Amino acid sequence: MRVAITGASGLIGSALSASLRADGHEVLALVRREARDGESRWDPATGVIDAKALLTCDAVVNLAGASIGSKRLTDSYKRVVRQSRTDATSLIATTLADGQWKGVLMQGAAMGYYGDRGDEVLTESSGPGDTFLSEIVTAWEASARPAIDAGIRTVFTRTGLVLAPHGGFAERLLPLVRRGLLRRFGSGREFHAWITLEDQVRATRFLIESEHAGPANIVAPHATRDHELIASLARAAGKGTAFPVPAWAMKLGVGEAAVDLLTSQNAEPEVLTRLGFAWNHPTIDEASRWVMEAAGFAPPATRAA
Repeated sequence: MRVAITGASGLIGSALSASLRADGHEVLALVRREARDGESRWDPATGVIDAKALLTCDAVVNLAGASIGSKRLTDSYKRVVRQSRTDATSLIATTLADGQWKGVLMQGAAMGYYGDRGDEVLTESSGPGDTFLSEIVTAWEASARPAIDAGIRTVFTRTGLVLAPHGGFAERLLPLVRRGLLRRFGSGREFHAWITLEDQVRATRFLIESEHAGPANIVAPHATRDHELIASLARAAGKGTAFPVPAWAMKLGVGEAAVDLLTSQNAEPEVLTRLGFAWNHPTIDEASRWVMEAAGFAPPATRAA
C-alpha cells in the first residue's frame, strides 16, 4: 500500500509513517520545503501540488494545519489556523476529485468539533458546538466536500487528547506530573476524550482498511474527568498530586488555546466500537502506565516488572 501523508513530521504523522514503513508500506510525505527521497513538495497557500504523485497513492492522510496549542490565538493567528486547514484540505480534495481517484481520504479533524458540552454523551451523530474550535473543525471538514461529491470514501478522524511519551500534550503536561506539581486543570470535572498515540495510529490504519465513510471519534472507549486523568498519570509516575491550575491562570498563560484542557467532551467511539476495533490501552490506567514507561518516568519497581 502506498500512503500519502501531510503533516508527516508532527506527533501523529511521524508515528503513523513509522508504523506503515515498519510493515513494508510505502509512505509519501508531502512537504513545503525542497523534497527529498520519499517526499513530494506542495504549497497549499499557492495551490502547488504534484497531482501525479498523489494519484498513485492508495490512501491520503491529511493532517496539515498550523498548531493551535503552541501560540496565543490572536485574531491574526486564528485566521492562520483556519486558512492553513481549509487551504490544504481544499487543494487535496479538489486534486483527488479532478483525478477521479479511487482511494480513501483520511481527513484530519478534532474533538473540538463538539465544543464544550459538559456531561452530554457525544457520538459521531452529535452536532457541532459553538466555540472557536468548533467553527474551525466544521470549516475544515467542509473543505473536503469536493472529494465526497466525487464519490471518494472520506473519513473524518475526530481525534481526542493524544496521550504520548513525547510531543504534543505530553510536552506541557508530563514535566508537571512527574514532579508531583499538578492536580487538575480548571474545575477538574471536565471530561477529556483521550487516546494513546499507539492506539491513534492503530485506529487510523484500521479505518483505512475498513469501508467506513464519514466521521469517526478516535478516542478510547470511555472519556475521563480531568482530575482522574491527572491522578492516573501521577500514580503511574509514582508521584502524588499537588496544585490545581485555575481556569483564569490557564487562559492568562496560553489564551484561547487553553480550551483544549478546559472544555468538557464526554465523547464515545461509536464507529470504532461498531466496527470491532480493539484498543491496546482501553482504560486510563493502562494508558498512563504505557505513557510513563515509554517516557522513562515510571517508578523503578514498575519498570523492573
